[in-house]
Amino acid sequence: MALCQKMTATAIIVPCRLESTRFPRKLLHKIKGRPLLAWVAERIAREAPGVPLYFAVDHELLRASVTEAGFQAIMTDSRHQSGTDRIAEANRAIGAKRIINVQADEPLVSGGQIRALAELLESGAPMATMATPFRTAADFSNPNQVKVVMRQDGRALYFTRSIAPYPRERGAVVDDAWVQANPCFKHLGLYAYAADLLEKFAKLPLGKLEQIEKLEQLRVLENGYDIACGVTMDPTIGVDTPEDAVKFEETLK
Repeated sequence: MALCQKMTATAIIVPCRLESTRFPRKLLHKIKGRPLLAWVAERIAREAPGVPLYFAVDHELLRASVTEAGFQAIMTDSRHQSGTDRIAEANRAIGAKRIINVQADEPLVSGGQIRALAELLESGAPMATMATPFRTAADFSNPNQVKVVMRQDGRALYFTRSIAPYPRERGAVVDDAWVQANPCFKHLGLYAYAADLLEKFAKLPLGKLEQIEKLEQLRVLENGYDIACGVTMDPTIGVDTPEDAVKFEETLK
């Protein structure tokens, strides 16, 4: 069944913030002469045809970048502390019952990942996200690559920038073989929400764990809500640094 047929009352909303600590104004960073945000927008439109697509932006430069590429932008408050807060504001105008959140720095998102998120919501999960197995010790040890530890039923136990699970007997010394043989999962910046949980999220105070780890999804767990996790093997690159931008550009060759 086509994606647009299975996702009635579903919208994709991409939160976009101009400033970025690790990579200033990365969404406007030119790759082959075009902003990263334009690459992401066209990828989503190609992978999820027919699904309403919106960009929740915090600055006129981002709005212009999106609309010039032929996509819809919604201006949101620049003071939002998280992308989820920004999406909640945008959805008050859109009114979708189910919301898929694709990060603006994920230029290789796939239709399979978007369908998996939609199916997790349709199965009753109030919120869903995606994970993929780590393949290297270097990535697993990188604090910029977020880890997710899951229950046996696929619900998230915790998200962290630290090594998790922690190999006590090895004293955190791991190699590629160990990482590949154990439940070491990288969290991908893809989410889906039922509209009622999204609105509740926006009204919750910042969580203590969220503030320590700088991971907004921890606010959901801290308040007792489940997050269902789908596992994908589709290749992905989250552009967090200039080096990541180079890696993405290499995939275009």
